[in-house]
Amino acid sequence: MMKKFLNKVVYYAGRVLYPAKNEKGATAVEYALMVALIAVVIIAAVTALGLGLAGKFQAIKTSIG
Repeated sequence: MMKKFLNKVVYYAGRVLYPAKNEKGATAVEYALMVALIAVVIIAAVTALGLGLAGKFQAIKTSIG
């Protein structure tokens, strides 16, 4: 029983460490990660810009009124 279990562990570990040479799926995953990273950077930039503009408008409002 234990030998069968260890054989399965070694088999799946080998599949993870040494995947098949088909890299079509890998490139799709890489593109998805790049798109996600770009989206996070855009969201962070827009948030920072929005907070900066809100501060500027508040200063203008204070100086006018």
